Amino acid sequence: MLNLYRAATIAAGPLAGVALRRRASRGKEDLSRLGERFGRTSASRPPGALVWIHAASVGESLSVLPLVERMLNALPRGHVLLTTGTLSSARLLKERLPERAFHQFVPIDRPDAVCRFLDHWQPELAIWVESELWPNLLRDTQLRQIPTVLVQGRMSAKSYRYWRWARGLIAPLLAGFDQVLVQTQADANRFRDLGAVQPMVTGTLKYAAPVLAAEETTLRELGNALGARTRWLAASVHPGEFEIVYQTHLVLRSRFPDLLTIVVPRHPSSASYLEKEWASKGLSCARRGVGMELSPETEIYIADTMGELGLFYRISPLALIGGSFIDHGGQNPIEAIQLDCAVLTGPSMFNFSEVMADLVANGVSVSIGTPAELPEELSVLLAAPEHASVLAQQQKKVIAAKAGVIDKVFEALVCRLPAPE
Repeated sequence: MLNLYRAATIAAGPLAGVALRRRASRGKEDLSRLGERFGRTSASRPPGALVWIHAASVGESLSVLPLVERMLNALPRGHVLLTTGTLSSARLLKERLPERAFHQFVPIDRPDAVCRFLDHWQPELAIWVESELWPNLLRDTQLRQIPTVLVQGRMSAKSYRYWRWARGLIAPLLAGFDQVLVQTQADANRFRDLGAVQPMVTGTLKYAAPVLAAEETTLRELGNALGARTRWLAASVHPGEFEIVYQTHLVLRSRFPDLLTIVVPRHPSSASYLEKEWASKGLSCARRGVGMELSPETEIYIADTMGELGLFYRISPLALIGGSFIDHGGQNPIEAIQLDCAVLTGPSMFNFSEVMADLVANGVSVSIGTPAELPEELSVLLAAPEHASVLAQQQKKVIAAKAGVIDKVFEALVCRLPAPE
């Protein structure tokens, strides 16, 4: 099946170029760096040892930053190349990567692009993060005898059902990994069944990820604008959840006249639609991304800027985690908890099953079965801020207890690092 996949990607090669240029015209690719998607780059390979880490996007990238630091400390003259496939992650990593670590866009999974990428960078260790496994890229890396490791591997039940159907494609890739480190025992069972050799349960590095940043002056200004207003945050919400947020706001507004609902859409491109939709229904909305002022009359503040989620977690006592009321599996609740913001979720959190299991085991999970229950759960906590604060601290204690996962992962990897010069 790998040969069929390879032939298909070669045949579809011209279409990939057209698709990427179309994405660039829509602002979804960096036109000035489009060559990187074809394995071409103006950056030179640094001398000495080079470890390559591939992460899909923002969340995965942030989670491996502590690992990047550990590797650079172990390789005083080495470098780390981190590849991702999204603009948002590239912008974030430009600010967050330490010295001797740098970012490139991952090449499209076409043999010629993969070959150019590997020929140029010649990594001595390749690490994949979570679940984004590009067959040509991974197989060609393995065929070059470059050690490959999967860290914080994750496989949902849905993905497992798909890969069982495509076992002929996934099995040789998983068997080719030198080491497979996964988040939970359920993940280990699924990876093993699909061909991974002796997967090890280490947990998710997101427990040890650095807290989201916030600019102090901006935080102070926003805090002054908000004053003592009652507020809650709908964080990283997706299409399919917008109506839930709207209906919840209406119910809460009747109980808390000074209510402000802060909405961070998962995709900032949704902001214009939200503003028009909710304004047409009589709500006073302000969009941060276009410079609209937050006033005492503002009912919904649409925070459609990039890289400011840490700001809104800091000024919100409660957050609904987006992607949890649709079949998406939820966004990262750890980021909010680290910043003393108590989290509530819908029923779909399979992307963070380990985290949710830990919260449930400690009796501090607030998982809401249906959208109709959300206003009541929020109302109880908004009416008793001291209870919300206690919940936030209890959730934070659970997360902090798992921060040592970075030690476990690094210990499993250290023997595979290139020899320091």
